[in-house]
Amino acid sequence: MRFNVFQVSRRGGRETNEDRMGYCFTQEAGLFALADGMGGHPEGEVAAQIALQTLAALFQQDARPVLDDPQRFLQDAIVIAHEQLLRYAEGRGLSDTPRTTVVACILQGNQAWWAHCGDSRLYLVRAARLIARTRDHSYSELHEALGRVGRGIEPFNRNVLFTCLGSPGKPMVDCQGPMVMEPGDRFLLCSDGLWGNVEDHEIVQQLADQGVSDAAPDLVEQALRRGGERCDNVTVLAIEWEGEDEPGGDTTQSLGHSGFASTIQGALDADLVAAMDDEEIERSVREINEVIRQSGRGQNRR
Repeated sequence: MRFNVFQVSRRGGRETNEDRMGYCFTQEAGLFALADGMGGHPEGEVAAQIALQTLAALFQQDARPVLDDPQRFLQDAIVIAHEQLLRYAEGRGLSDTPRTTVVACILQGNQAWWAHCGDSRLYLVRAARLIARTRDHSYSELHEALGRVGRGIEPFNRNVLFTCLGSPGKPMVDCQGPMVMEPGDRFLLCSDGLWGNVEDHEIVQQLADQGVSDAAPDLVEQALRRGGERCDNVTVLAIEWEGEDEPGGDTTQSLGHSGFASTIQGALDADLVAAMDDEEIERSVREINEVIRQSGRGQNRR
């Protein structure tokens, strides 16, 4: 599997950056994910990090070296991440559960699958055209899809979502795929800090005109300039698909002897570690492993 990837996250006018992103891969499959911790609820950055940790742990467990059913994996893994947030809140006696959006993509063979919950988006651009985009789980986008936007209709705040991870009810998870990929396809996962300030056609044009390592940071800077002092945090993970490996070929990204690599850390990241002691960090990892064990997925190892 050959791909180029670039990820960047910048804090806007917020006190903290609650966005998290990362990817992990084997020789034949890759998981790319982004989460945006939600304001108005406690510990949004923890919610985003736990969601990514859970997805990465499940991917490492199940991708040996490929997933049997990528679409089911995404559906199940996102729900398990949601359950982990509920356990986290209960274990700490929180009156409100940390919440987050999530968008995740699997590349395997010459196909792609993706899923999301909330309003973090995925864009797929091919030959300067927008091939696919996720639809936000927001009331504003729902009314637009139903054709209810117009004169006399009260507009909804685009930030009001009807589902997310950590909410009281079971989250809505939209899955798409498989999509057969072509060399040069470009995927972009982003938080609403990007698409809230940069139009879809501008995102497509930038991805078409530049490689992902140039397009991603340029788009982030553009969003921050337009958003000004009140700009939301802006996070982007961009991937360019180069194709399947030739026999005896190497991946664009190098693998260690374990056959698995990840930018999603098993423990909480540096910002969170600074606020937690060793016991809390170890407990977080144990809880994630326990959720995975109780889900029964360990029985399906190849």
